[in-house]
Amino acid sequence: MKTTMIQKMLLNNWKTVILGLIVFISTDLFAQEKEPSIPVEIMPGHNRYFFQMVLKRQFTPESKFGFFTVTTFTSTYENNSPENRITIPVQIDYEFGKGFSAFVGTRINSFAGLTPILGPKHTYVSRNILAITLLSYYANGKNEGQALGIYEFKPRLNDKWSIYTRLQFMYIRNFEENQHNRSYLYLRAGVRHGSLNFGIGANLDRFGPNKDLVENYGPFLRYDF
Repeated sequence: MKTTMIQKMLLNNWKTVILGLIVFISTDLFAQEKEPSIPVEIMPGHNRYFFQMVLKRQFTPESKFGFFTVTTFTSTYENNSPENRITIPVQIDYEFGKGFSAFVGTRINSFAGLTPILGPKHTYVSRNILAITLLSYYANGKNEGQALGIYEFKPRLNDKWSIYTRLQFMYIRNFEENQHNRSYLYLRAGVRHGSLNFGIGANLDRFGPNKDLVENYGPFLRYDF
């Protein structure tokens, strides 16, 4: 498969992309108040290095329009590996109420390039539970769809410590060819102290029609900015 200009730019400049995201976070933190935290996670696993950042922001405190992204970067421990991947979805949401919203945007992927996306989203947040579910249609002429879920359970142990667990999945299917395209299951189990979360993680990634499996296990460290 030929590499597009966007794919080459992401693969060759992933450090610049991540640095830009961190600068954006720093600027955003000083610009807004009483917004949801921005979780940034790293997992140096036995097989891969993994980075993830989740960002959710309303345009203004009273606005029904918002921004949402789950940015991920996965790298082997080799320089310039073709298996290094970065994914940056950029979604603009419109909230209807009771956690339901619709979104349009793009999904930028170092392997597949730029894809327009749209679909519904539901968010539920409480002291102990976070649940985000999205269904996306890829408007790329390939008749593809995606399901994404992030589910956290954080029961409190005492005033300072909580249990931290997360189940996160993604599934992309090509409906025209009726076959699996890409999927993953990410699991986390650990503890939370203030804004710091740490523990053990497992990343199970599958690729292509044959669902080729890539496993990655190791410690994770997450900080909620």
